[in-house]
Amino acid sequence: MKKLITLVAGLAAAAMLLMPLPSLAQNKSRLAQILERGTLRVGTTGDFNPMSIKDTATNTLTGFDVEAMTELAKDMGVKIEFVPAEWATLVNGIVSDRYDIFSGASLSMARAKTVAFSNPYIYAGTVPLVSKKTGSKITSWSAIDNPNTTVAVLMGTVFEQQAKAHFPKAKVRAIEKPATGYQEVLAGRAQVTITSNVEAATLMKTYPDLQMVGSSNDMRNKRPFAYPMPQGDDVWLTFVNNWIALKTAEGYFAGLEAKWLSAK
Repeated sequence: MKKLITLVAGLAAAAMLLMPLPSLAQNKSRLAQILERGTLRVGTTGDFNPMSIKDTATNTLTGFDVEAMTELAKDMGVKIEFVPAEWATLVNGIVSDRYDIFSGASLSMARAKTVAFSNPYIYAGTVPLVSKKTGSKITSWSAIDNPNTTVAVLMGTVFEQQAKAHFPKAKVRAIEKPATGYQEVLAGRAQVTITSNVEAATLMKTYPDLQMVGSSNDMRNKRPFAYPMPQGDDVWLTFVNNWIALKTAEGYFAGLEAKWLSAK
């Protein structure tokens, strides 16, 4: 038996020596590859205000997630490379090794079938927005659900589905791009729109006539935001999770929330 074990061990060692170099490289964790490369590749869309915003005039990126990923690269001691990405091909970008991590997205079971997700770093949810002119009349979710209220949402989005579920008595009007729900509210063609608290913070800063119904404590359809990453790499996933835990304990993410997600 000892001779058999020795023979098997010898054959395994020989197989490792004969293994092509690319195969050996592929067995390295993503963390090791990033540290050797000296660059962290981050996929981001640049169209998710205030999380990832691209200034086309200067070709620069800003936002909550952009700052966080820049901090991650800094803490790793590597450079950062932002790779242009689209929501529709987010998963494909990770699977095809276009980037090491995506800058942040809501966790969904559909995506989780193909990519891994880090631990959550913030939670987002759905909130109603109204004009301050009608805000005194609509002060709660329940006040929206009546036949005299029109709720404008973008056609084909998750918010269209949510509006129909939350406000069965109201008139839910699905509109097509380039129109938006908040523009319908500002123009007086609708009394309410619903969106994520993330977008709502930016909209209220940009359009002072908009206000949230209730507070962030009243938001519904609460969901975690996390970092999509390649599946099957526990070393890289554990490293990012440890980084999130440390930054959360230090108050780093709370600071980003106050900077980017506050309505003030």
